[in-house]
Amino acid sequence: MRRLSAAWLAIAFSTLLGAPVVHASEAPAPEINPWRRAGAEAIERARALEPANARRAKNVILFIGDGMGMTTITAARIFEGQRRGATGEENQLAFESFPHLALSKTYSVNAQVAESAATATALLSGVKTNEEVIGLDERAAPNQHQTAETSRVETLLETAERRGHATGIVTTTRVTHATPAACYAHVPQRDWEDDSMLPEDARAAGFPDIARQLVEMPFGDGVDVVLGGGRSQFRPKGVRDPERPELEGARTDGRDLVIDWRARHPQGHYITQRSELAALRPDGHPVLGLFEASHMRFELDRAEDVAGEPSLSEMTAKAIEILSRDPDGYFLMVEGGRIDHAHHLGNAHRALLETVELSNAVKTAMALVDPRNTLVVVTADHSHVITMAGYPTRGNAILGVVEGNDATGKPAGTPLRDMLGLPFTTLSYANGPGYTGASPEQPEGPKKFPHLPTGYRGIRKGRPDLSKVDVEAPTYLQEATVPARNDTHAGEDVPIYATGAGAWRVHGVQEQSYVYYVMREALGWSAKEDR
Repeated sequence: MRRLSAAWLAIAFSTLLGAPVVHASEAPAPEINPWRRAGAEAIERARALEPANARRAKNVILFIGDGMGMTTITAARIFEGQRRGATGEENQLAFESFPHLALSKTYSVNAQVAESAATATALLSGVKTNEEVIGLDERAAPNQHQTAETSRVETLLETAERRGHATGIVTTTRVTHATPAACYAHVPQRDWEDDSMLPEDARAAGFPDIARQLVEMPFGDGVDVVLGGGRSQFRPKGVRDPERPELEGARTDGRDLVIDWRARHPQGHYITQRSELAALRPDGHPVLGLFEASHMRFELDRAEDVAGEPSLSEMTAKAIEILSRDPDGYFLMVEGGRIDHAHHLGNAHRALLETVELSNAVKTAMALVDPRNTLVVVTADHSHVITMAGYPTRGNAILGVVEGNDATGKPAGTPLRDMLGLPFTTLSYANGPGYTGASPEQPEGPKKFPHLPTGYRGIRKGRPDLSKVDVEAPTYLQEATVPARNDTHAGEDVPIYATGAGAWRVHGVQEQSYVYYVMREALGWSAKEDR
């Protein structure tokens, strides 16, 4: 069967919904975007489930575990329980006790297995779009800045600012990275985080990069709380990083956006260290916290930071403390962004620890909010190709080799073996840098994979004898079936957990863009207003 192009897929979907067919090159917008129509109709169907005592939400907190698929959640649940000395399987992450649950279909307009720009746009703007595109609908042509204006869609955070609510972004990635950028940016290429990444035609046209769009946001007074990494995207070349002087700013336009932000918010607080965040007292003025030149450290490595980095839980607590002062309520997006990065490295230990820290952040938030007036949603933008298999016995170390029990015909504690007579681990990846198959022509080690964690020994030639390997070491890369520079995303549905005001709308199997409408409706902003 021939593959259909992205354009034909968009046309087919629009036709099914009865919407006019629109090509990327055409300027006129349809009266109602087909994804918005689908979202409004899904919300209308959900009204049949509305409880008699339903309340409107004053506040909404959206937690996004980047790359946090179901296997990751299950393994992290066991990992956390075992770190507490239990067998692990009976444990629950903080959000697993939420009473409302649904599944989210994560495909994008032109991809069966999606990436974070398109999926975050679905979550935060209510429309599915093309890969690599942020804050624009499917009429945007990737990498073509000229199509941005006619395909722009307002984000939930922008709507909140326009309506006078407080807003916040918390992330462990750069604040200009795909998921946080989907709160406020509108670009046809997610890599346009600073002006050095713009193509020449976009730069000549004065198209604003993502960092500029954050600082120059035209809605309300801009985002009230921004906490994460990414100082380099705001500072010009030649300006040394205050924490890591070997690094400098990335901007080529000569602008220092931190100075520009301070000019817009003369009483605002710009901070770069954990101690500054801890000492900060809410005073009604905005906060910009950039704690690392690029992404923040993995939770495993956070204590090694020279200047001190706050945890995701600490940033979440401070954001809620600041935003909750607004009598009109707030919208807060919290991203556990480095779950995804650890999976790309094929490093399950770091991925599970990042997931546990996201759970800690959810637990922190729940202790600070009133669920009678606050909706809390926890979901993922996509999954990863991590697998959990092999008939391990109850309580088997989740990062360890698979050990049998009486049911497998082996004495308890005996490693099970593959057809080569070698032990294997419960967790592995379908693809990634942990490939262990025979590959005599494959260059080895750091020269091929300079981005991998310290301790990586290179592509192995043939499966190793894992009885001689510390597979539970934090730097260990789980085996992968297919060799790849990074593991890839996976395409299965991801869960949506919800509690608090308006959480009853979370049910069934939904398009990922449905999450946006759940949050809008909970706040009392009708989806029928969307165009």
